[in-house]
Amino acid sequence: MRNLRKTSLWLGLIGSVSLLPLPALAEDSRSPAPDAVQPVIVDTVAAEPSFHDVAAPRGIAMPEPEPAAPVTITAGDLKPSDSLDIPLPDAPAVTLTASDWFRIAMESRLADEAALRELRLSRSERDSLSAFYAQAEKPLAWARDGAWTPAAHAVIGQIRAADEDGLDPADYPLPDPGLRRDAAPAQWAEADLKLSAAVIRYARDARGGRIDLARLSPLITPKLELPEAGEVLARVSAAKDAGAALAAYNPQHPGYQALKARLARLRENHPSQPSVRVPKGRTLRVGMQDPRVPLIRARFNLGEDKDRRNVYDERVASAVAAFQKEKGLPTNGALTPQTVAALSGPPVARMQAELIANMERWRWLPSDLGSRHIMVNVPEYRLRFFEDGDVIHQTRVIVGKEKSQTPIFSDEMKYLVVNPSWTIPPSIMKKEILPAMAADPYYAERKGYKVIRRGNSITVRQPPGERNALGYVKFMFPNQHAVYLHDTPNRKLFSAAKRAFSHGCVRVDQPFELAEQIFGKDGKWTEKRLRGLIGKGERYVHLNTPLPVHLTYFTVVVDEGGEVKRFDDIYGVDRKVQAALGLDS
Repeated sequence: MRNLRKTSLWLGLIGSVSLLPLPALAEDSRSPAPDAVQPVIVDTVAAEPSFHDVAAPRGIAMPEPEPAAPVTITAGDLKPSDSLDIPLPDAPAVTLTASDWFRIAMESRLADEAALRELRLSRSERDSLSAFYAQAEKPLAWARDGAWTPAAHAVIGQIRAADEDGLDPADYPLPDPGLRRDAAPAQWAEADLKLSAAVIRYARDARGGRIDLARLSPLITPKLELPEAGEVLARVSAAKDAGAALAAYNPQHPGYQALKARLARLRENHPSQPSVRVPKGRTLRVGMQDPRVPLIRARFNLGEDKDRRNVYDERVASAVAAFQKEKGLPTNGALTPQTVAALSGPPVARMQAELIANMERWRWLPSDLGSRHIMVNVPEYRLRFFEDGDVIHQTRVIVGKEKSQTPIFSDEMKYLVVNPSWTIPPSIMKKEILPAMAADPYYAERKGYKVIRRGNSITVRQPPGERNALGYVKFMFPNQHAVYLHDTPNRKLFSAAKRAFSHGCVRVDQPFELAEQIFGKDGKWTEKRLRGLIGKGERYVHLNTPLPVHLTYFTVVVDEGGEVKRFDDIYGVDRKVQAALGLDS
């Protein structure tokens, strides 16, 4: 800012200054290069008194003064050792260093709205970008002395490897890394801003900014941790390892890292595997002929044998045997029905798309899940309770039906309710309760519901008891969707393999065991004591510390043993995410 203030003072002293392309400058150099350039034109004030300073004799009209001629200074007027000192009457000499010229070039670029829009940043991001450069000690963030800094090379390398994290490097255009040392300040300013924009966009996308989640579904409402642009630039540019600092905006959770490793392994093992679906047929052994053999050759990149096109030969059998060994099948080299089924599994492109879509959903979660937290994986119908990275409790759950989906978001559990009552939500009232009451006047009475009328409005409430739809306990984390974890009187549904039966809430198997884990083994609220409250009216039990709860949606996970597990895309979220990311599957 010191140089900027000096520049502003100089401009104010000498009048209007027209800045045209200048000689290329290294940032700490004090003299322009000797190349021919356009002149800098400085309008000065005449040293002699003007006509207005002289009293005119009576009756004599004095002519208007002519403007002073501008002083033109070109690079040819300066020696390489000269600084730009311009003496002015009654004003101190002002020197513009190379750093000043870079700052002037940067200010000019930042003032160009059209140029800033080309960076593909939001209005708030552009404002933060401008504020960052205005406050910076140096005019450029990524270059010094006409060369890219080590930090610049590190972030360029990280951005080029964006596909390792399921991001697309093409989304983050980079400046020319070989920009010449003697390039003009305007070129360096443009390149510096371009790299800053790439860093900002990478960090934003790494934290989940690639997709407009509201367009996917109103039930997908995580609070994304999108980083502020200025904070990103300040942190990354000043880091000892700028590449690592930028990479750290990607999720660091073990679940994400396992999927990332799986993606790398998939690409390494199948760099160009064709997507080939082999039809069913008889078992093939060496020497047999079959029209499916060319498909097998294509699947293993064996090339085409025109003379023995359909012959299942030793080379084909050897490739099949290697595949069988990889998949844990009997390694006999024969094309069995079991081998055909394995060969016709998901093609590489589809498996990559599934992995990347699931990696993307890890970006929706907070960077800090909480040392103790609950995670529900909706497609898996499973709840896990983590403490310091270890699973201390897990159980089956029932989730929402396709027409009443369980939402995806994170919040904090604050209290439990034992013997809860259930006020039926308006959506269920409209779709189920009111039509049932219209068809059967005794429906509410048979169900044990209490109908409360207030003017023209009707509220239906189910009192506590063993018939209550919420069971004996509910776990409250107040949220915009009015969903929570709770018990259920219909426990036989937990035996089903696919358990999407609820109206959106998550029904928990063995809820009192979970409650004891929440309060801790040494807590006063043990399972036995909580059960002792059953039948004693609605009771609220508050947590001393709020407990993070994450309702997630992962169709591909890597378990503790390194095995990949896949679950049905019950709400079509996987398909929507892949489409939003433009993934081919």
